Amino acid sequence: MSSNSKLISEKLKYEIAKELGVYDQVKKDGGWGNIPSKTCGNIVTKAIEIANRKVEEE
Repeated sequence: MSSNSKLISEKLKYEIAKELGVYDQVKKDGGWGNIPSKTCGNIVTKAIEIANRKVEEE
């Protein structure tokens, strides 16, 4: 896998960040650097749940 490939799109990350209530912090800080690792893990977990639902729908 190329180092430039993304597993989670920026759009999806921002959508989940809004859902988890950290979007404003990401925008204020201009990036993900100050978001706690637990919250980033929650974003990944949510993205996996979404992907699993899409697979099940097929």
